[in-house]
This record gives sequence, structure tokens and C-alpha cells, in this order.
Amino acid sequence: MRKEERLRSPPTTTTTAALEVKIPVPSFFRCPISLDVMRSPVSLCTGVTYDRASIQRWLDSGNTTCPATMQPLPSTDLVPNLTLQRLIRLWCSESAVDPAAVPGSKLSARRLAGRLLKEISASSDPAAPLRRLAGFFSDDDVDEFEKNDLINAGGCISAVQSAMKRKCNDVETLEASSGVLALVLRSESIEEANKKTVVTEFSSDLATLVSCLVKVLSEGTCLESRIDAARILQSVLAASNSDSRSLISEEPGLISELIRLIGPVDEKGTIERSAVRLGVACLAGICSVRKVRGEMVQLGVVSAVTRVLVTESDMAVSECALKIMEAVAGCAEGRMAMCENGAVAVKAVACKMMKAGKCGAEAAVAALWAVCIKCKDRRAVEALAGVEGGLTRLLLLMQSGCSPVARQMAGDLIKIFKVNAKNCLAGYESKTTHIMPF
Repeated sequence: MRKEERLRSPPTTTTTAALEVKIPVPSFFRCPISLDVMRSPVSLCTGVTYDRASIQRWLDSGNTTCPATMQPLPSTDLVPNLTLQRLIRLWCSESAVDPAAVPGSKLSARRLAGRLLKEISASSDPAAPLRRLAGFFSDDDVDEFEKNDLINAGGCISAVQSAMKRKCNDVETLEASSGVLALVLRSESIEEANKKTVVTEFSSDLATLVSCLVKVLSEGTCLESRIDAARILQSVLAASNSDSRSLISEEPGLISELIRLIGPVDEKGTIERSAVRLGVACLAGICSVRKVRGEMVQLGVVSAVTRVLVTESDMAVSECALKIMEAVAGCAEGRMAMCENGAVAVKAVACKMMKAGKCGAEAAVAALWAVCIKCKDRRAVEALAGVEGGLTRLLLLMQSGCSPVARQMAGDLIKIFKVNAKNCLAGYESKTTHIMPF
């Protein structure tokens, strides 16, 4: 073959495959309906351009609105967008590819999905294709349409979770699978419907998959993998009913691993905030199951959550921590643990009362009321009375529009503080004397 003929010959399969990975596609070259590079771009009266075949199918189906804007169409005339068509042809010519084979089209994404899912399903070692799948979702150069289409391309999430169940004793595969699911759940480019798909399919075999997450939490080779597992669990708990939460809470080792997750990550006492946030959120979801509260206390949840209350400033984290304290204060073991070691837990709860939002404040009052009023524990009463600004916080809570129950509990707790005959608050450290309980 002469040199000139070789130069004019079409790209080989290998070249096309390489182009599927390397060539970025301008977003305005794709049809908003099919996501394929447009062959015959035409514009509606709304100014939006579509591929002729796609918009014609839309109109032939009886639709009378613009698919992108949902505006009514006073006219269904299709005007060829010749400028855009020339740009697409020029780009395809310079790239030496057919528009139908260009990456970024729905077809290309589905081909990629098919290859990866086939490898994940068939390979005896699915960890490698799972990591490539994670790389796809984490690549900022990959368009969000492609990422979402990959999830919709035919059982993507099912294939990942199937690999978890098939290799439930292989930590490497479980870490890779958790990484993919966690990426989908935390990515801003993934649609909420696709995130719900992860949770829904996960719940189809809850016991098995939760046990896989516990294995990652306990044997994961790095903190990031354990955080991924906690992220998945937190999303599942948030969408679960009471029966599902009860089933999750019964998984052996789960509670102890979540408590370990919110603790220091090294001998220096370093705290990883994302681990604490997710771990506390998971524990808050589990603590609603009454039968596991005693086990949580025995495993040290009170001291772990007390440490979080003392060191954490994030309002959402503090709210979850206070909800855990309210839950454990509902059992005798929990109240006893809160009053041990100088009742440091009681002090921590009182100090965070007005720094965790309305729900957190009411949870704090309920926990304090349980140990100080209901059980009349002397250690708890003395600890609360000695908290600087404790009375002020209770007064502010009563004036903040809290629930009637919380207001009544706060009123009971105020009686702990001494009031002299002149109705002046003894030991009242603030000069805001207009705040009175009467």
C-alpha cells in the first residue's frame, strides 16, 4: 500500500477505541434528548436545538411542549441549524471519527457500561474493573450525562452489589465496590433518582450487604474505605423504616465499629471529621432501636459521644450526638454511664444545649431531665448546677419556641438552680437580668 493510501485509510478499531477515551465532546454538540452527537441539528421556536430524529419522535408521540424547557409550542416547525451542523462536521472531520462513535453519546456510554459490567460480573477478580468504574465516576472530564447514563445503562448498581455478595470475604473487592457506591452517593453530578437506586437495590438484600459493609469497617485497609462504608450505611439508614433499622442494628460488630470510627485515628488523638460526622449519623439512626441501647452503652457509646460533644463544633454532628444521648438516657445503663467519671457527659450535654439547633436542644433537655429529675441522680444534679451558663441556656430554650414538653422539662431543670428570696438568680453569671423564668 502506498503512503498516500495509508494516510487516507479509515481509522482502525484500535484507534477508534482510543478515541472513545481521549476525545472530549463539546456539550452543545449533543442532542438534549438522545445525548448523541447531532447528525441533523434543528431548532424549535423556543430556541433549543435537537437532533431531527429525536425531536421528531417526541412530536410524533403527541407532545406539544419543548422537552428541555417544557414550554408550550405555538409552532412545531423545525428550522435547520446550519451553523451548528457545519461546526459538528468540521469537528468530526478534524477528529477523524463518525459522530455515532464519539464518546459522550449515549451509545458510547452504554458500550462502556457494557464492557465494565461484563468484566465485573465475569471476572474472578472484579476489584480491578470496579476501580476503573470508580475512576469513571470521579473523573471531572467525564460529562455528568455520561455518568448518569452509565447508572441507567442496564444494571450498573446491581452488578456492583452482586460483586460484593459474590466476593463477600474479599476485602479488596468490598473496598472497591464500596468506593463506587459511595462516589455515586456523594457526587453532585449524579441525579437524586440514581442515588435512590443505590439505596433501593441495597435494601433488597439488606442483611448480606450490611455484613459486607461491616467487614470493610473492621478490616478495611485505609480510613477512606471505612468512611465509604459508613456513607453507604448512613444513606440506607436515612431511607429505612423501623423494621429495616432493627435488622441493620442486629448485625454483629456494627455498633463497635461505628464507635471506633468516631474515635481518634492514631496514637496522637487525631480526629477525622468526615468519619466522625458519618459515624455519629449512623449511630443516631441505630439508637432509635430500643433493644440495642444497652449494647451501645456497654460498648462505650456514652464516652465516645461525650468526646464528640466536647471537640466538635459542627451543628449537625452535635445534634446527632445529643439525640444519641437522649436515647441512651432512656435506659438504666445509659443513665448510669452519663453520671460516671464526674458526670462529664452531663456537662457536655448541657454545654451543647443551644449549639445544636432546635432538635438538638430539645434532645439535650430530655437527656438532662432523665438523669436529673426522673432518676434524681445526685452526681448529675451537681454537675448540671455547676455548668457555667447552664441556667441561661435553659431560660433561652424556654423562650425559643420549643415544644411544650421540652418547655416543661426545662422548667423542672431550672428548679435545680437556687433562687433567692428577691427573685434574683443566685450565681447568675450573666448581666442579662431581663431573662427570668417567671
